[in-house]
Amino acid sequence: MLEENQESLRPLGLILLTALYLFFFLVTASTFGSPFPLLGRIYGGSTAKVLVFIDTIVTLYLFLGLVKRQLLTWYLLIAYNLFEIGNTIVNLRGISMAELEAFIGVRVDRQALLNRNLAAALVLLLLTQFIYRHKSYFCNRHKYLF
Repeated sequence: MLEENQESLRPLGLILLTALYLFFFLVTASTFGSPFPLLGRIYGGSTAKVLVFIDTIVTLYLFLGLVKRQLLTWYLLIAYNLFEIGNTIVNLRGISMAELEAFIGVRVDRQALLNRNLAAALVLLLLTQFIYRHKSYFCNRHKYLF
């Protein structure tokens, strides 16, 4: 009965947030086998596959935690988003254009790359602010999702 009541009272912001993290999960899963930039290095091959798999599991957990409105997920969302923002900044500073172009095999417009990555980091920062301000959406205090 309580779960049905919580479902009927699910705020629109939480519905949209859940849909967004489902999208993040699907995008992350679709990059399996692609190079993976992490903390100023580009990983390829089996290392990239393992990193994408781990990132996919994390985004799946975040999605399911949003569905279940788990309080632990609130903390994990903030930590994950802040890590992604930091990772983006470190990658922009640590990966040279020559290394990036060699890895993907085409020329890259540096300004466009910088603009897209900074815009993505700004969106994540604003998303994190929204999550931070709406802690009340996360009313399930159970430690485990299932």
